Amino acid sequence: MPKIETKNINLYYGDFHALKGITMSMEPKTVTALIGPSGCGKSTYLRIFNRMNDLIDNVKLSGFVLVDGQDIYEKGTKVDELRKNVGMVFQKPNPFPKSIFENVAYGMKVNGIKDTKYITQKVEQSLQQAALWDEVKDKLKKSAFELSGGQQQRLCIARALAVEPSILLMDEPASALDPLSTSKIEELIYELKKEYTIVIVTHNMQQAGRVSDKTAFFYLGELIEFDDTKIVFTNPKNTKTQNYITGRFG
Repeated sequence: MPKIETKNINLYYGDFHALKGITMSMEPKTVTALIGPSGCGKSTYLRIFNRMNDLIDNVKLSGFVLVDGQDIYEKGTKVDELRKNVGMVFQKPNPFPKSIFENVAYGMKVNGIKDTKYITQKVEQSLQQAALWDEVKDKLKKSAFELSGGQQQRLCIARALAVEPSILLMDEPASALDPLSTSKIEELIYELKKEYTIVIVTHNMQQAGRVSDKTAFFYLGELIEFDDTKIVFTNPKNTKTQNYITGRFG
């Protein structure tokens, strides 16, 4: 069974038709890259999986969004439970104005976990998963803002992992980072897909080529092509995909 599936998704911001009939499915423990020019619907599509678009006025959505076979937009869906299962990492690192430890512990505490031993173990485990533990283990009480941009982004990944999601959404997670931090994030994505299903929006073609199993090319709100990354990059079926990948537009 696919981990994530969308069937004929149409989304409007007011009168603007942002997503046009998008149908696709993603297998468990794979990385899917969403590529395409700015403003073509990639981030909008990414945000339907944890219902972030609910927070925007005047959004209309039709079609089906299934996570583990469940329609996440049906009445009675617990959105806070959904957002625990579907973690999100944004373009710019956004640590809370708290200590490194408290940043990672935050989600557990909000979800009512009080067992300090469990929280401490989980913080360490999440920081290790995010390849950050060795760099911060001696300064967990220090402010998260003392970390570099790349470290802050890995802290945000650790924060997302601490509440045990099964899906990780990443909206251009490395676009604000230097090349070294970017390659650390890419290595991390490669490691994380052993346990998580990852969907990543990226403007960086090489990055999409390096980290993803499947690539979806969006253009003006439409899904133009969705296939194995290798095929999309070396032998795309659609001329628009070909033109975008070879840099003729976008």
